[in-house]
Amino acid sequence: MTIQNKKVNIGHLFEGDKVIWMILFFLCIISVLEVYSASSNMTYEKGAYWSPVLMHGLYLLLGVGVAWVVHRIPYRYFSWIVVIGPVLSVLLLVAAMFTKGTNGAARWLSIAGVSFQPSEIAKGTLVVVVAWLLSVMRDEKGATASAFKWILFMTALICGLIVTENLSTALFTFFVVVMMMFVGNVPWKQLGALLGLLVIGVAVGYSVLRFTPEPTLEKMSTYPGMKRVVTWAHRVQNHTEIPEDPLAYDLNTNPQITQAHVAVATSGILGRGPGNSQVRDFLPQAYSDFIYAIIIEELGLAGGVFVLLLYIALLYRAARISKRCDKNFPAFLIMGLSLLIVTQALINMMVAVSILPVTGQPLPLVSRGGSSIMVNCAYIGMILSVSRYTSSPQENDA
Repeated sequence: MTIQNKKVNIGHLFEGDKVIWMILFFLCIISVLEVYSASSNMTYEKGAYWSPVLMHGLYLLLGVGVAWVVHRIPYRYFSWIVVIGPVLSVLLLVAAMFTKGTNGAARWLSIAGVSFQPSEIAKGTLVVVVAWLLSVMRDEKGATASAFKWILFMTALICGLIVTENLSTALFTFFVVVMMMFVGNVPWKQLGALLGLLVIGVAVGYSVLRFTPEPTLEKMSTYPGMKRVVTWAHRVQNHTEIPEDPLAYDLNTNPQITQAHVAVATSGILGRGPGNSQVRDFLPQAYSDFIYAIIIEELGLAGGVFVLLLYIALLYRAARISKRCDKNFPAFLIMGLSLLIVTQALINMMVAVSILPVTGQPLPLVSRGGSSIMVNCAYIGMILSVSRYTSSPQENDA
């Protein structure tokens, strides 16, 4: 009797687009390093120097496991989300409205001891629904007028429930839907009219938040769905205020923005080195909303550009995979999910370098946060599932 040694083929274990797997692993490595560094104030407060990063590492491992499980599921089964996803999302978003949250924002739910943000589930559900509508309601010219109406209805429903508690999430999710409609060849007449209304709406909303007196804002906050209008206005106003004397600027004023400025301004090309941040103890949410500022401070502009290129590469690979799809649903699905991840990443980065006002958006797959990691890894798994079932040997090696 002969015993044959069998070698495990890693390629068969992690199927799908290899570049996307590499992007996921790179982001996880960067996440562990930077969250460990940025969580120093948390370790001092709790007296447990390893528990924050160990817990974060566990979430990342579970997230990669979620991505692996999801990527083994044939993408055609994702269309079942259209049946139950919208109802579940609406119920969870409505339930979240009756919870107490930070700064008056009711964003979290806790079920069986597990806390999560319903908006994370809702925005992914909306992308799946839009991809399905664009694939089934179309003719030889592209998406039909009925598809446009149904997409607007579903988007208004989901984003309308999100916006009262999380304005930035609602806005960028709406932007992703608009981009999907553009990719899906929605008639230009309808899409152009929508874009015109959006530009007017954004201009009016910005003007109201920027120039409305504080007493009026306080009164507006008592109206239904407007309880966070004061917070929104303060973020816009703080973003546009320029100190008369920069040398006399108080670092304790708007510490999120000012300390992020210090981190970026003192970074240099190669940065201070991993673990050598000097602003992490003074920067609120350094391990979450402002982790990109810590990345730039420690890894320099080169490290910041490298992280940016990882997200751009993810979008590029998703676009290449979508071109290989012989069916519309997986093509629109993969573009919507990649746009969802990359758009949120770009918003986080632009906040960190003061291009946009503070939004409270974490950096996908890098910032600390269990539910965000799980959901975004599920998105990556869905993208990999599409690549797994549509790739050819030549393209898979490219």
